[in-house]
Amino acid sequence: MTAQHAIPDLVFTVTGVEPERFASVPTLRFGLEIRRAGGGPVRSVSLTTAVRIDVARRRYDAAEQRALAELFGEPQRWGSTVRPLSWTQVTVVVPPFDESTTVGLHVPCTYDTELAVTKYLRAVRDGDVPLDFLFNGTIFYEAPDGGMRTAQISWNSDAAFRLPAGLWHELIDRYFDGSPWLRLSRETYDRLDAYRAGGVHVGWDATVRSLLDAAPHGAGSPAVPDLPSLPATAGAPWTQ
Repeated sequence: MTAQHAIPDLVFTVTGVEPERFASVPTLRFGLEIRRAGGGPVRSVSLTTAVRIDVARRRYDAAEQRALAELFGEPQRWGSTVRPLSWTQVTVVVPPFDESTTVGLHVPCTYDTELAVTKYLRAVRDGDVPLDFLFNGTIFYEAPDGGMRTAQISWNSDAAFRLPAGLWHELIDRYFDGSPWLRLSRETYDRLDAYRAGGVHVGWDATVRSLLDAAPHGAGSPAVPDLPSLPATAGAPWTQ
């Protein structure tokens, strides 16, 4: 098989990141350069990219360690508890190219506080977030007889990138204005809504603040007000 028709050997490099300006949900756009290191020209690539956070590849100050205790436990146990966090998986179709090309990987950013990735990113406000990009998929290239051939990209193909932590926070604040979302069961929501209405609280923030202010801080402190018991219904609404 001549070099012109040999299986393309691809090298991947993440070149940068920026917020996607007109996305309906907060989205980061990572620039991905794909370079042909050998073989023939590429007719197309169906590329799947798994993005994960390599948690162990950075240091954490005392405040970050406290914030991350829910995920990894006490710092003295981190040697056995810290593992990479899977963020997302993105699939793109790469158009034909000869030597190299650049495509965008669009990664939506959720503010679901129940997700481990969100908890991690909220805790890390300074420095960089170490990311690993793992690539897999199918390469389409031309065979000696002019027909189309395919080859698989191994998951061993990867690239590292350091995401500025502040960029995620700026993006989330732009969409959510510093207001995290909480997912509640229908029963809890109904009880909280009844408490809000009964206390004539202006908005959910004031309602929850009222409950926190009444929470016990030691012996003799007032008890948390009992929320009215209402029957559970299906669904789990969100509140802000």
